Amino acid sequence: MRHVILGNGPTGVVAAEAIRKARPHDEVVVVGDEHERPYSRMAIPYLLEGKIAESGTLLRHDRNHWINHRIELVEARASTIDTAAKTVTLSNGETMPYDKLLLATGSKPVRPPIPGMNLPDVVSCWTLQDARAILDRLRPGAKVLQMGAGFIGCIIMEAIANTVGKTGGSLTVVEMGDRMVPRMMTPKASALIRSWSEKSGVEVLTSTKVAAIEANVPQGGLLSLVFKAKNTREKVKVTFGDGTTRLFDFVICATGVAPAIDYLRGSGVEIGSLGGIVVDDRMQTTAPDVYAAGDCTESVDFSTGEHMVNAIQPNAADQALVAGANMAGGDARTLGGLRMNVLETFGLVSTSYGQWWGAEGGDHVEVVDEAAHHYIRLEFKDDRVIGATVVGRTHHIGALRGLIQTGAPLGADWKARLKADPNKFMDAYLARALSLA
Repeated sequence: MRHVILGNGPTGVVAAEAIRKARPHDEVVVVGDEHERPYSRMAIPYLLEGKIAESGTLLRHDRNHWINHRIELVEARASTIDTAAKTVTLSNGETMPYDKLLLATGSKPVRPPIPGMNLPDVVSCWTLQDARAILDRLRPGAKVLQMGAGFIGCIIMEAIANTVGKTGGSLTVVEMGDRMVPRMMTPKASALIRSWSEKSGVEVLTSTKVAAIEANVPQGGLLSLVFKAKNTREKVKVTFGDGTTRLFDFVICATGVAPAIDYLRGSGVEIGSLGGIVVDDRMQTTAPDVYAAGDCTESVDFSTGEHMVNAIQPNAADQALVAGANMAGGDARTLGGLRMNVLETFGLVSTSYGQWWGAEGGDHVEVVDEAAHHYIRLEFKDDRVIGATVVGRTHHIGALRGLIQTGAPLGADWKARLKADPNKFMDAYLARALSLA
């Protein structure tokens, strides 16, 4: 049997190894469109900050790992899929047949339609090649503008700020929304992250948009620009929505990602309303023998039953194991995903779980210590904890996730105790566990 996997990130790698373990004699082919050995994007900020070398981003360090596991790697990109003929057409012109197919193509960066986004000093931060481009521009004293303060943007922000701050440079972060990380944190939690970031030297501008970017041509015109050395400062001029302009060395675009699924047009594979591939609890798509896993999927939130695009690496790995097992002839099933976000910003750890935004008809408790940058908010539905947001605390945080993921009813007494002091969630978790023992 021939298993073809599109995507050689963490999802594809985990699935390929799961298939090989279950089916030692089957053919396994992994297709990836980057001229790199499989690596983790989550390691790129550590590379930018100099905490690791490029080798530290690799998913498997043994150069013979794939040969030893008899997994073939093909450097190409899927162009189209014919689910009736069971073939994939690749960007290199090859048509590849499959018996089982896994779509693990992940996400792609989204760039807003702003004039000047195609300039060479406007870079994304998504691939190893992007990281190299940023490192090449991070010269001493660099003035950097970052567009986007979502989850990915905040991870990049720390690496860039720590790097430029050592040489007298600066980082300005622009966010169109009214707060940082609006899709994973409550307004109060976001405000704490912002103030902490500003204390760490980052200029944060929310409710602000970039209207245009253009090359900064010095006085004297093009001839003067050509004459200036490579290390010229302030290569781009940025115009903001209010008409003001500022100069920067370069711009990092971190305005979000979307499922990478362009190759599925006309394939018959259903795409959901959120833009991801629709899968069932076996990670099977609507096309026979076609599975999907990871950031490109639109799966079910186990706590709400609603579809979501849950683009986090732990979720992708779980889905990859389920998909790989079923492609190999098993009957593995997922209970659904859990919204789970963990963000570290200059040492301040922030987390959110489940329905952190609350539910209709539910209630909540919120406690904040702004001076200490400590915050906790619990969301309730009847006598269950369905969501939580925590800033500045890591102790016993897994118990909070457990309360939400198990959907354990607390009873009126424990709910009242948590409403009085939400920091007692560990006590509630243990009490619930003992009652079930």
